Amino acid sequence: MPIPIPAGVSVEIAPGTVSVTGPRGRLSERISPDITVSEEDGALVVTRPTDRSQHRALHGLSRTLVANMVTGVTEGFQKRLEIQGVGYRAALRGSDLEMQLGFSHPVSVKAPEGISFEVPQPTQIIVSGSSKQQVGEVAARIRKWRPPEPYKGKGVRYAGEQVIRKVGKRA
Repeated sequence: MPIPIPAGVSVEIAPGTVSVTGPRGRLSERISPDITVSEEDGALVVTRPTDRSQHRALHGLSRTLVANMVTGVTEGFQKRLEIQGVGYRAALRGSDLEMQLGFSHPVSVKAPEGISFEVPQPTQIIVSGSSKQQVGEVAARIRKWRPPEPYKGKGVRYAGEQVIRKVGKRA
């Protein structure tokens, strides 16, 4: 299935790499040498040499990576996190994120290059950027500071994440 190239996006195809440049930046990804990426009629076409299972898997992976790069440089990606717990909150300090998560000290997370944080409410964090992998990785690192616990539900969770609650001690 071809990947349409929106206006304002340029694609450079070299052996083993694909680079996409757009309004939100530039992304580059290494592609397996077995997979061929070509530009035809304003769209990117990813093809595989055979129908072997390894080539089919690499074909799907490569096509998804290229499609995510095109989406990333045009629209970008974001992950929403929710903080639950008494006294748990987040705030922006410049471009960095500072969170109170029940420790004796605030937890500070530096924004990597290409990632930005938003805190619309003290209990909500939005991680956004052009690389889907980097956005997910930063959101997972933030969640790892205080994952939601099953007894009281306190912690940092993804928006809409269901935490299965456990019953406490029986009297």
